Parts: sequence; structure tokens; C-alpha cells
Amino acid sequence: MFVATLLCDPSAPKLDAALPVNLRNAWGGGDVIWLMPDVAAEFALASVPANFDQVWEECQALGVDLVIQPMEGRRKKMLLADMDSTMIQQECIDELADEAGVGARVADITARAMNGELDFEAALKERVGLLKGLDSGVIETVLANRITYMPGGKALVSTMKANGGYAALVSGGFTAFTASVAAALGFDENRANTLLEDGGKLTGQVAMPILGREAKVQALEEITARLGISEADVLAVGDGANDLGMLQRAGAGVALHAKPTVQAQAKIRVNHGDLTALLFLQGYAVSDFA
Repeated sequence: MFVATLLCDPSAPKLDAALPVNLRNAWGGGDVIWLMPDVAAEFALASVPANFDQVWEECQALGVDLVIQPMEGRRKKMLLADMDSTMIQQECIDELADEAGVGARVADITARAMNGELDFEAALKERVGLLKGLDSGVIETVLANRITYMPGGKALVSTMKANGGYAALVSGGFTAFTASVAAALGFDENRANTLLEDGGKLTGQVAMPILGREAKVQALEEITARLGISEADVLAVGDGANDLGMLQRAGAGVALHAKPTVQAQAKIRVNHGDLTALLFLQGYAVSDFA
């Protein structure tokens, strides 16, 4: 059995009650279950419809995400999440670069790297090099004044953990940020790169080895082995090309507001919903949120 989930942005509820009913009727599905009024609904299906891609495009035009996935095992035991532009709304290195006066240059490199146009490690070294001499105290300033959380993140982590799940934050960004974000959202552990400092200034270098695409896959392998669960038990979420490895290996890999190249290769795409979408996809109703 499969389950079809329709959802939209909770801050702008617009899921017309007729849409899931019409789709259910057209596809011969089960009863429509509302997970959140005007925001998320689901129904069971015997198979993936042949016209799914066409209907997905039509739903996108309405500001609605449509996901079809196997019913069995969809409630996951572990969350593996990217940080920048996923759990938070910014790219930390871009914010640091803005403080250093090289914001536009670094932001362009970041965008190209996240879309898979540049080698991640080389691009990271180049961007960090442009931060050389920046006062390391700027990190705290950026955390306090520039970083905002993606809506739904706290509910996602709290609800999965309340139901026995484990949460790991794995980022191609920096430990100076992941430690703070992980603590604020309740993650069990975090992994990222380390910016090197000397005399209160950034050296323009990052500690080796660099945590990139393969390191995120390694985190998936290591943490699942340690917990005694399978990769099928993992819900992974990210937006950049360096997330593709873990998104493709996890039982459910969600491309959240992702770059085009990532969406093209991901199993699940969420372009309108926030992080609570990852709870709705697991069958949690809003009344179940922790």
C-alpha cells in the first residue's frame, strides 16, 4: 500500500478540501484523513498513479506539495538534517562574508556549489579564504542578529524524539553554528567543519578533513550502526548538492525548498510546506506534535 499526502504552507492555509477528495476519487484511494485543517491531508492508495508527475505539476501551481510513498515504515526512527537553508533560513558562510565585506562574491560561490556546479571542498576553501582576518567574535554577532530558524523545526525534532527518534544535525557549515542550532532545537548530536582561529581572528582556513557530501553519508552509516537501526529507518532532509548522497540513501530523503539539481534527483520534494511537512509525511496529525 501507498499513501498520498497533500500539504501547503501552514502560515498560509490554502489546501482546498475538494482537492484531496477529487484525487482520491480519480485514483481509487481510501478515505481522506485530515492531518491539519486546510493544510495537510492524506489517503491510502494501492499503487502510484501513472499520471503522478502531471498531477504533481498541477498541484505545485496551486501552492500544494504532493508526495506518494510506501505506507509501511514511513514513521522513521531517526532524523538526519542539513543546517543551512534547511533547519535555519540562511547560509552561515554568506552571513559571515557579508560582515567581512565580501558578501556578494561568497554568496555567488555558495549558490553554485549548492546547485552542484562547483566542487564542494574547493568552493568551501575558497570562501573561507575570503574570511581571513575577520574577528572571530563576529560569529556570535551573526548568530544573535542574522540567524533565523526555519518554521516547524522545533516541532519536527521534538515530536520525533518524543516518539523514540534520534536527531542528528550534519552540516557542510561550521561547528560554531551547528552547536548553537543543535542546542536550540534539541538535536542529539551535530557534525560540521571547524573554522580555524588565531589570536581572535579567522585564519582563512578550515580544519581538515572537510565535511562534505561523503561525510554526510558516513554520518548516516555510523549513526544507524550505533543505534542498531537500518538506513530505511532514517528521514533525511536537505537542500543542496552535498546533501544528495544522504537523501538518496535514507529511507525517506526530502529535498526541502531545494536547488533544481537536487529536486531532480530526490525521492521526495517539499517546495511549499515548512519543516512540519516532514511530520505530516510520517502520518503525524497536528494534534500529535510535541
